[in-house]
Amino acid sequence: MTDLTNLDSVSGSELTSQQIQGILKQIDLDITNLVREGKLSALKYSVPGKAGQSTDRAANLNALLTARAHYQHLLNTLPAWSTSQAVLTD
Repeated sequence: MTDLTNLDSVSGSELTSQQIQGILKQIDLDITNLVREGKLSALKYSVPGKAGQSTDRAANLNALLTARAHYQHLLNTLPAWSTSQAVLTD
């Protein structure tokens, strides 16, 4: 699939509370797995990967924490309750 040059062809709807909570759970799992990966794993060092690429674990942790803060903010800004009104006729 090629990269998009604009968002004109992209559509979607607002995330629900349940969807955001699912995303937060996945991020929490990713953070836990990253931190548990070994001693001193939150310190800044690189881990070699496939094809000579390396991953900076501290940068990955920072990215996950930033994403978590974003989705937590989305969840916190959802309406806490909604109201409806009925019109009763005799």
